[in-house]
Amino acid sequence: MPELPEVEVCRRGLQPELAGALIEGVVIRHPKLRQTIPPELRELLPGSRIVAVRRRGKYLLIDCCGPQGEGSLIIHLGMSGHLRFAPPDLPAAKHDHFELHLGKQLLRLADPRRFGVVLWQGGPPAETESHPLLASQGLEPLSEAFTGAWLQAAVARRNGPIKPLLMDSHLVVGIGNIYASESLFRAGISPLRAAQRISPARYARLVEAIRDTLSAAIAAGGSSIRDYVHSDGGSGWFQIQAAVYDRAGQACRRCPGTVKQIRQAGRSTYYCPSCQR
Repeated sequence: MPELPEVEVCRRGLQPELAGALIEGVVIRHPKLRQTIPPELRELLPGSRIVAVRRRGKYLLIDCCGPQGEGSLIIHLGMSGHLRFAPPDLPAAKHDHFELHLGKQLLRLADPRRFGVVLWQGGPPAETESHPLLASQGLEPLSEAFTGAWLQAAVARRNGPIKPLLMDSHLVVGIGNIYASESLFRAGISPLRAAQRISPARYARLVEAIRDTLSAAIAAGGSSIRDYVHSDGGSGWFQIQAAVYDRAGQACRRCPGTVKQIRQAGRSTYYCPSCQR
């Protein structure tokens, strides 16, 4: 599933092309995704200008303003979805479910597994986060508010190891399995360590590691897992430079130890027992 870095890379690829573009038409071929695509988008969006492309957690927000007023498209790529630009005369493929007609090009959503979302929230951009899908989202890990003190306080009453908590989108958004493992390795913290047994200094180090890991992943174009590709069809490369993720049995890149794989909350966790304590 695309996580924060992949969605941010997608946003950055879309923004220059979409900002100021006029929506001339909307095509909905297969409305039954995780939630049904609103059919009224066919009448609501034509004639609207795209104002900006934002990100909230793993959701893309395409702000529009037109004859019908202001509003935002809320898009989630699900497990296998991706957005890409295409010429107007390119025939749709089997899994192309939704598209915006933008004059000289189209923006198409392909989603083989149909776990994605295309919804609409009316009103100014400031009101978008009142939508039920966004209202419960946690703190943005790249925001100034995300500090070691905040994270320690946020997990103070929670039991269990730190890694599954980092992946709780109601707490912090967008830290997926790869990035949680890599961040804990950078911080030298075991994924098995109880959240309540991490010192303030180590929480400060962990927050810095999370920021560095996510920033490095964005710079590398994200991680291309399964069907994820960029809006231009390219792939991300972060997983190739991962220190521990998917490297079970291989030598640690920081100490003489060996990377180990375990299961936590139904997900694979990779870490070095020798240097992560």
